[in-house]
Amino acid sequence: MHRAYHNWHSPSLDRQMEILIFGYAGAPCLVFPTSHGRFYEYEDRGMVAALAHQIEQGWLQLICVDGVYHESWYNYEGDSNARMWRENQYEHYLLTEVIPLIRQMNPTSYLIATGCSFGASEAATFAFRHPGVVNRLLCLHGLYDLRRFFSHYTEAVYFHNPVDFLQNLDDDWSLDRLREADIILVTSQHDPSLGSNEQLSRILWNKGVGNALRVWDGWTHEWPFWHQMINMYIGGHD
Repeated sequence: MHRAYHNWHSPSLDRQMEILIFGYAGAPCLVFPTSHGRFYEYEDRGMVAALAHQIEQGWLQLICVDGVYHESWYNYEGDSNARMWRENQYEHYLLTEVIPLIRQMNPTSYLIATGCSFGASEAATFAFRHPGVVNRLLCLHGLYDLRRFFSHYTEAVYFHNPVDFLQNLDDDWSLDRLREADIILVTSQHDPSLGSNEQLSRILWNKGVGNALRVWDGWTHEWPFWHQMINMYIGGHD
């Protein structure tokens, strides 16, 4: 399997950022790590191996990025606006550094974004805040009401909280781009995020944005279940 490591000083974040890329062709898939994960987590946890056939056949290319969660979402001692400004810088890094690298290596214009647990929350927030950038969004056990991370709810928090800003989104161009996207939300019956997934799904449908909500039996917030889910849904709504 083709595996490539990239490391550079990000002008957007003013720090070193690392990326692992698996595969040489196919649909590029931007992979966000879990809350305490790193860019190598997807490989270490067996997700790359679970997708080995698609990658080796040239159908899928994984771009596994690092996060800055402990400087933004999980920086509980920090000012709410400063934390969301760091998140803005992270999104700028993705838009102006990571995605151009993807386009340089892979001529496929399609882009998938995915993540597990908080990685799904980050993938969704990025996709919904930048309509038209992500063509397929696959979220496994994400949380989409993120107010619990903040003691002070500010305008900056509002515009990074999917269930808030999507509810009031009325820009036709943005909504049309989201309607063109393939959105898949996966959770389970006993997961604390179930209500958040149902709420997000309803908000999207109320805006005319189609989405597939898939609720598995029992408790499935674990890597072995995510191995199954990523294979089942990476190609669509099955």
